[in-house]
Amino acid sequence: MKVLKFGGSSVANSENIKKVLDIVAKTSKDSKVAVVVSAFGKSTNNLIAGANESLKDITAAKEILKTIRELHFQVIEDLIYKNKTEVVAEISSLFTRLNSIYEGIFLLQELSDKTLAKVCSFGERLSSYIIANAAKEILNATHKESRALISTNNEYLNAQVNFKITNKKIISFFEENMYQVTLLGGFISSNIDGETTTLGRGGSDFTAAIYAAALEAEELQIWTDVSGMYTANPSVVKQAYPISEISYEEAMELSHFGAKVLYPPTIQPALRKEIAIRIKNTFEPESVGTLICKDPKNGNDVKGISHIENVSLITLEGGGMVGVPGFSKRLFETLSVAKINVTFITQASSEHSICVGIFENDAAKAKNLLDETFSIEIDKKKIKPIIIESDLAIIAVVGESMKNYQGLSGQMFSALGRNNVNVRAIAQGSSEKNISAVINKHDAKKALNILHEQFFEEETKQLNLFVTGVGNVGERFLSQLQQQKEFLKENLKLNIRVIGIANSRKMAFDNKGINLDNWKEALENGEPTTLESFHKKVKESNHRNSVFVDNTANQQVSEVYESYLSDSISVVTCNKIACASSFDNYKTLKQVSRKYNASFLFETNVGAGLPIIDTLKNLINSGDRVQKIQAVLSGSLNFVFNNFNADSTFHDVVAAAQKEGYTEPDPKIDLSGVDVARKILILARESGYKLELEDISNNAFLPEDSLKTSNNDDFYSSLTKNEGHFQNIFKEANDKDCRLKYVAEFIDGKANVGLQHITSDHPFYNLEGSDNIVLFFTDRYPENPLIIKGAGAGADVTASGIFADVIRIANK
Repeated sequence: MKVLKFGGSSVANSENIKKVLDIVAKTSKDSKVAVVVSAFGKSTNNLIAGANESLKDITAAKEILKTIRELHFQVIEDLIYKNKTEVVAEISSLFTRLNSIYEGIFLLQELSDKTLAKVCSFGERLSSYIIANAAKEILNATHKESRALISTNNEYLNAQVNFKITNKKIISFFEENMYQVTLLGGFISSNIDGETTTLGRGGSDFTAAIYAAALEAEELQIWTDVSGMYTANPSVVKQAYPISEISYEEAMELSHFGAKVLYPPTIQPALRKEIAIRIKNTFEPESVGTLICKDPKNGNDVKGISHIENVSLITLEGGGMVGVPGFSKRLFETLSVAKINVTFITQASSEHSICVGIFENDAAKAKNLLDETFSIEIDKKKIKPIIIESDLAIIAVVGESMKNYQGLSGQMFSALGRNNVNVRAIAQGSSEKNISAVINKHDAKKALNILHEQFFEEETKQLNLFVTGVGNVGERFLSQLQQQKEFLKENLKLNIRVIGIANSRKMAFDNKGINLDNWKEALENGEPTTLESFHKKVKESNHRNSVFVDNTANQQVSEVYESYLSDSISVVTCNKIACASSFDNYKTLKQVSRKYNASFLFETNVGAGLPIIDTLKNLINSGDRVQKIQAVLSGSLNFVFNNFNADSTFHDVVAAAQKEGYTEPDPKIDLSGVDVARKILILARESGYKLELEDISNNAFLPEDSLKTSNNDDFYSSLTKNEGHFQNIFKEANDKDCRLKYVAEFIDGKANVGLQHITSDHPFYNLEGSDNIVLFFTDRYPENPLIIKGAGAGADVTASGIFADVIRIANK
């Protein structure tokens, strides 16, 4: 004997019921089957809505009833041919009775539990009778009312089963039943007086388990609209996948914490008889599904992650509790008498506080009752008034083998902490099958994805980027991301998604990831943006492993870094303004980065894509000390002075540098030496020195009137006007057989930048194009410096440096 249960979605309409009958036909070839069905689709919800509406408006209630009636008669029309007249008569009779009940509710203006149970029962009474008669068309089938077999107490809406009587009735019926297929309604039962009761919402699963246990069935199959129990809710965690095998206890834990495939009490009758339960998909019947059994085959130590939302925490706290017995008893007794379900319990070992989780809609009632229960202690200041915290969720990591998984708790809470998910309370049973944590409800989706990635997706890590600035560098960066997308997945097991993108006018977001083949179109069709609104959207999206990428040279953008870091959102930037601002701000960003475990990377601040800062960090971290730095750090100035000569004009060479993307949008920043000063300042600070930009001596070569210009047009005009000045600078160096290089130096805690004559025996002499070079003289490299040399300007190399920082975060 096998017991098959089909849920509401599986029997929602005629097409679905045909699929159900196909499954039953195949299964019944090898074994007798008992088939338990739920009400059609949302019929139970509609029946309850009609009953509630009857208290106010009988006409509206009858309209609801009309909709329910139409669905059922459509199924009869589609599936039943042989005895249609008999079925129509029976179903019409049931709807007539239901109509009379609605009228009675309206006239009496009363809806008791007893009446509501009777109303609810019609869903399964209708569905089981219709499906049984549809089955008779093709199978050796019969119908049996569950109310005649399952006996309960007098709790009409959440009845407790009398298993002794129930099992006797079930065994007796099936011993005499010769049919290959028996159709039964789920959810419904009756008390000793024959009055209708129900087993609670989700009780159709329980009904099926009761039959399976009584008949000692070979297997209980729960057919639904998903392919088993998943590692997490697949509508929240897209990477979730079905669990092939799981123990009864693990399934119970996951069901309790919101895995909606099973109704939690379902497993108990099957567990007692050690009957295997298989979760299957009505719409993908060939899928293996999930087998729930006593001894599942080994899989992950962590089997699944689940959660419950809309939870409130109640805290009973006070020094007067310490060493005084009875507080816990009174707390739980008060909640029990009021039928308030407790989903979570934790207590400090000091006995100073007890914390319990309940559903949010019970919170106000619970507080009033507990304040009354402990009113004497509260008045005497022995304990504080009851504290309620709402808008919370419980997440649970479940697995029977977790006790063998060293460091699992550490991994769980470390992963949550890295992503700014604050844990309000923690509970773990001594069996170590479950670790539960209470968090903000807003963080639930992010937390589930974080933990799923931690325990089930170790091979592939997901990074979620929010990119501002899509000019030369930003556009190249997005192009490189798209180009390397498959390579990163295959070789680095890294999935990088761009969730948000912005320029100075608009922003666009897609929580599934923006298609980088048409990001320009998405941005053009986006909404107006400000720095504040973009940050708000990033925060609201609440993705794990979030990274803010700044491809601008904008001071206002640099001023929002602290806000992102404080939200545990990493920052990658080629914008050197923040790191070259006041030392206090630079230090604050570093401290906030460490405090919130969010990376702050700015490799491209010096040398574009060259690994200058990373190399310097490695030297310092390994105990080396910097004695001196000599560097050519401006790719634009190197390009300018490598191409400027007696046969060219300074104006044209600078314009060419800007056209090639070597300069900042305002080329005066480069030519004034301010950009180089910022770079040597950053290197000095990364070497461990406290310097301000004003401390750096800047020997500018630009004439005063060029430095005073306020826009690019005026600046270029000043270059033409002062061409003689620039030719004299070139001639002076050329006459000495020297080349002009704009050099940054840091020696003995002091820094300077300026134009220098470089002789042919110097490492800087043959520095071509827009290349940069840095010489680090350290304790370990006192005579022969550590040299880094290469392209130090240009959109492509800068973008690649940003890309490298993003990958550094992924590898962290």
